[in-house]
Amino acid sequence: MLTILVVDDAISELELMSQCLRQSGYTVIAATSAKEAMNKAVEHKPAAIVTDLVMPGMSGLELCRILKDNPITQKTPIVACTSKDQPIDRLWAMKQGINVYVTKPFTAAQLISAVQYSLSQ
Repeated sequence: MLTILVVDDAISELELMSQCLRQSGYTVIAATSAKEAMNKAVEHKPAAIVTDLVMPGMSGLELCRILKDNPITQKTPIVACTSKDQPIDRLWAMKQGINVYVTKPFTAAQLISAVQYSLSQ
């Protein structure tokens, strides 16, 4: 089973994403902050990371830049799952290293498809 790291400061969103991924056969590691996610990404080396972009302290984009600069995590695909849905948000996220962009609210099928696509790249 592949392991996915899910990062969101909203516990309800974190649980929803985790449940969708578990039901599709993934092992899920959860983090409620970008700093926690950095440590877990290095420690567990997940197959992919799904992160919110809007979080207190450190944003998902800052997390992405740090992970892409780290030799241990730089090849790990990152899926943004966020409420930011403007074209400029997508463009900026891709420039920061986000591999796939999903907007909230999302369906389970959209999330699973995004993760599968990120893993196939």
